[in-house]
Amino acid sequence: MTTTANYNDMIYAATREEIEVRRKAFIRKWRLKHRAVADSLEEAGERLFAFTRLPPSQWRSARTTNAIERLHEEFKRRIKTQTVLPSADTAAMLFWALLASGQINMRKVDGWQTLATKPIDQLIDLAA
Repeated sequence: MTTTANYNDMIYAATREEIEVRRKAFIRKWRLKHRAVADSLEEAGERLFAFTRLPPSQWRSARTTNAIERLHEEFKRRIKTQTVLPSADTAAMLFWALLASGQINMRKVDGWQTLATKPIDQLIDLAA
C-alpha cells in the first residue's frame, strides 16, 4: 500500500477496511493544508463510500456515472435546437434509437451476476 494519500487511493481500495485506512491517511495529510476538506470528509464518514454496501464485484460500476453522463450528453446534443422533448415517450424512443443504431454503446454492468445479492444492512443517510 502506498503512503501517499489521495482521493483515488480511497475510492479504488479493494476492501472496506482498506478504504477506511486510506481515508484516515487522507484526513491526516490534508488536515494541515486544508482543514475544511478534512473536516468535511471526516463528517461524511463511511456514507461517502455507500458503494461498499454492494458486493465487491459491483463496486466498479457503482463508483462511476460515466454511462449516465454519456447518455445525458448525447440527449443534450440531439435536442439542443428544440430545448425540450415533446413528451416522455420521445425520450424513450430517442434512447432506444441511439442504442439500436449503435451510436451509444452500453457496456455490461460489472458484477451483473450478483445484482440479486442483498446489500449489506447499513443505515443510509438519504440527505447525503
